[in-house]
Amino acid sequence: MKKFDINEFQRLSGASSKRLRHDPGQALLEKTPSASLTPEQQTTQFFNDLQGDWFGSKGWNIIAVPSQGSTPTSKGDFKLLVAPYAETLSFIDAGAPARNRGGSVDQFVAALKYQQRVFNRDTGEGLHVENGMFMNLSEIVNNNNQNQPLPEYSVARSGTIPHGDSIMLLSKLPLTEAGAPDIPDISTLPPDIGSPAPLGYLDPYLVPNPEINVSNPNANLRRDLELQAGEGFEILQTQTLILDSNNAGAINNIPFIVHHANATRMQAVFWLEKVRNNNTGQEFDQLQYTQIIDLAFHLKFGQEDPTNLITWPHVTINTMVKQ
Repeated sequence: MKKFDINEFQRLSGASSKRLRHDPGQALLEKTPSASLTPEQQTTQFFNDLQGDWFGSKGWNIIAVPSQGSTPTSKGDFKLLVAPYAETLSFIDAGAPARNRGGSVDQFVAALKYQQRVFNRDTGEGLHVENGMFMNLSEIVNNNNQNQPLPEYSVARSGTIPHGDSIMLLSKLPLTEAGAPDIPDISTLPPDIGSPAPLGYLDPYLVPNPEINVSNPNANLRRDLELQAGEGFEILQTQTLILDSNNAGAINNIPFIVHHANATRMQAVFWLEKVRNNNTGQEFDQLQYTQIIDLAFHLKFGQEDPTNLITWPHVTINTMVKQ
């Protein structure tokens, strides 16, 4: 087995400046956030730690797409694409909070701008570009400047990509816990393809790959942590943010996307980790994430209703360090 290179996980300089198959947020949301900070402060701390430039070359993109010649409502074949990638991700303070005026109450929204660029790890080919904002929705005050109850979802993420999709995901407060994160299993397989399906229809997901667990890619995130621990790295603290378009958010797509492979839901879990190299005493920030976008195409087997389509999870993961 290839020896683990500790430099893959180290920052380039200095210390930091500041039950599951398809739904990675459910069990995590059962945990309770720290009570030592106000809701606004908890999200502010997460945003402060997120600011800066991140790089990771351990990314994987796993996506099923309609096979050549298939139609949106056919009982067609699919093509499974599995590709490694490298990624840069930058977060910048957007400036003074935006004031949402509501008459008897006002909301002050602090934001981070982000820019994501993804490249094929082997060829350097550009694969994805995305920009948007992370927003702290916690601060709501009345006309006497008195704090009002925290909204159910107090963090938001907007984003746009040139495929013709825009997202609005919302989350409850970040969760802060000592030690390493408990990263759950997920599945890239569609949860319901109908019946009777052709024998071996989902076999592309089962083809062994020595670099990635195709059917459960979160296993790679856990493996990264296990390899680090074996080389003397310790996760001191983890902040977890769980975003979902189903939390009063939305995904909007151009007509071509809606017709051919509609994106219907997006979930994203970020684990922001404080890491210490016990060999050197150096501390640095690490970011792990898993994202699932549900794509709807191909009629379920045994169904004739053109709206009863298979849901295909599009999964991306990565482990990154702040530069």
